[in-house]
Amino acid sequence: MLEILQNFESTVSEATRVRPLVLAGSGAAAVGVGLCVWLGGLGLKKLLVAIAGVITGGILGYVLIGSGVVPIAASAVAAAVIARVFERVFITVMAAALAASIGFAVLAGPYIESPQAISAADRDGASAQTTTDEGAAGIMEELKAYAVDAGGRIKQAGWLMPPQKWAIIALLAVIPLVGGFTLWRPTAALCFSVAGTILVFAGMIFLLSYKGAAPVSRISSQPLIYAGIFAAMALFGTVEQLLLCRGAKKQAAPPGGKAKGKSRRA
Repeated sequence: MLEILQNFESTVSEATRVRPLVLAGSGAAAVGVGLCVWLGGLGLKKLLVAIAGVITGGILGYVLIGSGVVPIAASAVAAAVIARVFERVFITVMAAALAASIGFAVLAGPYIESPQAISAADRDGASAQTTTDEGAAGIMEELKAYAVDAGGRIKQAGWLMPPQKWAIIALLAVIPLVGGFTLWRPTAALCFSVAGTILVFAGMIFLLSYKGAAPVSRISSQPLIYAGIFAAMALFGTVEQLLLCRGAKKQAAPPGGKAKGKSRRA
């Protein structure tokens, strides 16, 4: 999976050469949102669930219905309402999908071919087109070519993976499903913490790429160290949310509240 990220790093560097602030702005936004989700996911769960519902509904609407604005907007709104009504179920499913995605990213690494779908000539041509356009259109063409290449190699890796590894991925998805119905708060806190950590890592990769530091190459040279940092951040965010994001149900009732309630009933 690091091979795909390295290809992404190269693609983004080429695509944003004429508009570097696009990369810097995206990285700063990802870090800011990631910090909020990482440290305050439980406290902001209603807002985050609604946003996740809008994004999920919009993507599903685009894939299943088409590119029309009205159908996509209707699908996004409907998904947001469903996500808010079935908040716990939605977060549990989101945690299971996140666990399965991380498991696939780790286990599919040996089955992903080195990035060769976008040749050097194609990349140079796309870069020249980006320079000519000097705008978002050229950048989007670069990212679209990368998405097609990455999607094809991920799909191929899925076909090549043995059933044993798919069983491991399924087990990783089942664990949050069970935890969501037995230990919901820890499961939700872990889900938000992991999602926030991913956003922080992605934002830092964008910002360091903007500086020309090639962060993905450094991560690939020392994967265990950065995996440990990721796990430590996810654990810290989970514990912090469980301790500080207690919610309204944990607040003490005002003095005499029960007595007033009894007097009103009487």
